[in-house]
Amino acid sequence: MSKSAVKISLDLLSNPLCEQDQDFLNMVTALDTAMKRMDAFNQEKVNQIQKTVVEPLKKFGSVFPSLNMAVKRREQALQDYRRLQAKVEKYEEKEKTGPVLAKLHQAREELRPVRDDFEAKNKQLLDEMPRFYNSRLDYFQPSFESLIRAQVVYYSEMHKIFGDLTQQLDQPGHPDEQRERENEAKLSELRALSIVADD
Repeated sequence: MSKSAVKISLDLLSNPLCEQDQDFLNMVTALDTAMKRMDAFNQEKVNQIQKTVVEPLKKFGSVFPSLNMAVKRREQALQDYRRLQAKVEKYEEKEKTGPVLAKLHQAREELRPVRDDFEAKNKQLLDEMPRFYNSRLDYFQPSFESLIRAQVVYYSEMHKIFGDLTQQLDQPGHPDEQRERENEAKLSELRALSIVADD
């Protein structure tokens, strides 16, 4: 929007009317200056938001792939644990013969490190996920505060810029209603010209 406003003011400056009417040139120059100031503050706001909001959000988002990988590793460990647990239970249900007892002992030996691995991964997620979840507010709060401050500064400056512009362009003794009547009268004159008449 600010780039469009700057373009409009530049187009107005290049209009031949500026060469013919000094008052119009002064008004368009004031408008152009205000639009350029507005664009500069807008760019400053965009840069501030990029540094204090967008980049921290990207950094926070980069945590999720490793978090998802930790959850997937835990799920894989759970599947391995369940598979070996089912194997142990199958041998426990069979008749207790020498070969079955040997296979049961071997299955229990295979199960132990897998169970320990699953429990370690599960405990890590149970400990860290709530801390990660609870810390998100502490992480985002400074970004949101910075966003609000950037918006406040921007809109305060816009108020000042347009207040200054209004004072420069304001003609004393011309209320808005009178300006509207004058504009309507000029439009009526233009509509009355034969080159714009409705056919």
